[in-house]
Amino acid sequence: MDVHVPLAITEGLRRRGVDVLTAQDDGSSELEDSVLLDRATSFGRVLFTQDEDFLAEAARRRTLGEAFSGIVYAHQLRVTIGQCVGDLEIIAKVCEPADLADRVTHLPLR
Repeated sequence: MDVHVPLAITEGLRRRGVDVLTAQDDGSSELEDSVLLDRATSFGRVLFTQDEDFLAEAARRRTLGEAFSGIVYAHQLRVTIGQCVGDLEIIAKVCEPADLADRVTHLPLR
């Protein structure tokens, strides 16, 4: 989870048994976006964010052919906390990390 993700999303996912690592838990809340995405990639984790800057970072990496573990993005005003929790749970329980590699998945899914 990016540092800007509301705690309610993290807690909702954890209550549903989803393994979540936040930037705060990892001690990486002060890292630049590109470094945070590198860190998530090194852990084999997809990064969830509501920060549009990550969309530009993903586009840059795709242009340069740089691999990343995947980003799930939700616009802050277009998706509710409940939708985020539900959709992220589906992604976590149905997708393999390789399914999301080098991609940006937008929420809501429906």
